[in-house]
Amino acid sequence: MLTVCNSGPANLVSRRGFLRLGALGLGGLTLPQLLAAQDSQPRARRDTAVILYWMAGGPSQLDTWDPKPNAPVEVRGPFASIPTRTPGARICELLPEQAKVSDKFTLLRSVTHREFNHPDASHLVQTGYHEANVQFRGQIYPAQGSIVARLRGANRPGIPPYVCIPDAYFARQGFFQKATYLGGDFDPVNSGGEPTFRFTSPVPSFGLPGDLTVTRSENRRELLRRIDAARRDAGPAVERMGAVYQRAFELITSEATRTAFDLSREPRLLREKYGDNPWGRGALLARRLVEAGVTFVTMNHYEADVDWWDDHYTIEANLRRRLPPFDRALAALIEDIHTRGLAERVLLIAMGEFGRGTRIDALAGRGHWARAMSILLSGGGMSGGRVIGATTANAGEPATQAYSPGDLLATIYQFLGIDPGHMLPDRQNRPVRLVDHGTPIQELRG
Repeated sequence: MLTVCNSGPANLVSRRGFLRLGALGLGGLTLPQLLAAQDSQPRARRDTAVILYWMAGGPSQLDTWDPKPNAPVEVRGPFASIPTRTPGARICELLPEQAKVSDKFTLLRSVTHREFNHPDASHLVQTGYHEANVQFRGQIYPAQGSIVARLRGANRPGIPPYVCIPDAYFARQGFFQKATYLGGDFDPVNSGGEPTFRFTSPVPSFGLPGDLTVTRSENRRELLRRIDAARRDAGPAVERMGAVYQRAFELITSEATRTAFDLSREPRLLREKYGDNPWGRGALLARRLVEAGVTFVTMNHYEADVDWWDDHYTIEANLRRRLPPFDRALAALIEDIHTRGLAERVLLIAMGEFGRGTRIDALAGRGHWARAMSILLSGGGMSGGRVIGATTANAGEPATQAYSPGDLLATIYQFLGIDPGHMLPDRQNRPVRLVDHGTPIQELRG
């Protein structure tokens, strides 16, 4: 555990301790991750925000939002379809709660691209850029959340602009949710662990480590005096970091940040409506964060095989376990956004990196399929109760207007008041567009 203070009579922060202050955390957050301030921001500020419900692994369009009830059983899969409140729109029978609130969301069924492996597809959807072999090369371009953090910042002071729940999963497959050449200041803040309804601290290890307790940290002048002394002792390199750490300390001790992460403040009945599981707690936390002023929240769930949408095997058993809590959590979030008057300023998107194969194979699963995928969108000032786009009889190709991940990213940026054609400098100081190719989807604005 980090000990910030020396044990000597001067009780000053040691040089090593100061350099390690970057490890102070709200559940393992580094200080640069906590900074919401930016070098430049648009003059016109809009109080808009995005929640990305990231369905990592690639959900089956046929077994969620684009069922084909008249197709052969090997195509349509093991589940029946049910009607929704949207005339003519049917979804999987395991999504009854979403069916009840379909008047509050739009299904975009004809999204397509060409990346059939998880890393390259995730990189494309998160960044808007096709890059090959990113599993070995690493993330090349900044993720959408980092771009939003850079160009918009947080909607309120003392709140991080970009948060991943529970974290950005930089290991394992890699979901490419970091800032790359924008710099670590615009990496996501990780919530630090699975959200819990029981309040001990807002997030596991949310408080300050070592002997720097919240009570002691309230003596801000004393702490800053110790930091200043350490800066003088450590030399010019650390001196330049002084302002950064002072601002980060303000965020660590921000009551607004601590309150936003505290799910125990929500009514018991509402917590039960979301569900006492990672899906429900994560969705409720996402709503609290955007209300508190976070501009971009990504929900990740990759904690066990059943939470990972890569259903190469036993898709029926997997979805019978996974879809009910997912259905409940997402429907509760959709309804909550509308009930609380957030539907004009908060855009919710539920999607993965691609869809899945058009036939149940010999392994009782479906393979990767990028030629057609379905996306759910709610809020963002958009009308609900609509289906945009359609696929062929086996849900394998767009049968109407096709849309790309770049089109969706351009739509997100436009909603947030960011010009999709804006350019930011890369590591060589060359201007790079936010999206390689993409046009806002005007049909979503109808």
